[in-house]
Amino acid sequence: MKPLITAADLQRIPQNGELPVTDDTIITPLAREEAERRGINFRMTSHSEHQTSAGAKANDISSLQSARIVAIGSDHGGFELKEQLKGYLRDWGYPLLDLGTNSVEPVDYPDYAEAVGNAVTSGKAWLGIVLDSAGIGSAIAANKVPGVRAALCYDRATARNSREHNDANVLTLGAKLIVPEAAREIVALWLATPFASGRHQRRVDKIIAIEERSGKR
Repeated sequence: MKPLITAADLQRIPQNGELPVTDDTIITPLAREEAERRGINFRMTSHSEHQTSAGAKANDISSLQSARIVAIGSDHGGFELKEQLKGYLRDWGYPLLDLGTNSVEPVDYPDYAEAVGNAVTSGKAWLGIVLDSAGIGSAIAANKVPGVRAALCYDRATARNSREHNDANVLTLGAKLIVPEAAREIVALWLATPFASGRHQRRVDKIIAIEERSGKR
């Protein structure tokens, strides 16, 4: 599996810091922009040097990525796009947890939205992706799982906003409403965008508080 660097990985690197990479490391466009903005340098190393230093570096790419399992699921309407996205995710270096469905035979989208939501909130997955024909039903269902903040995204702007402002942990997509190339861009940007925290943390905390109050009724 090729190592992958996203903008989220750079959060642990200090201003004007340095991150060792190998010649097969995949660096997302957003990570390159963030590195340029903060003066972070990507230092090319050999595989042997990189492996030797990995155990001693808290910001080692492999250790960062190993925890970034992406749970993915779909109903029959999203199955074909799910299979395409799985190929991209593997190329980008993300470990996958495929929770079905496994064919185009009709199934019920709430089952898969719940499964992905549970994988995220239990810690089995870092983030989750759910697909159905429109993406709406899966978003509604996933948001019934305590701890899930599912966002239906349909372009790059909504993908970035849902992560930066809302700390969304589940992405839902309408497989019949967007073309595969658009879905690929949305997923790539969504996974690479870190939560901005700051003033947005207060608002996310209020979302969590609503959920907690509702659970006590």
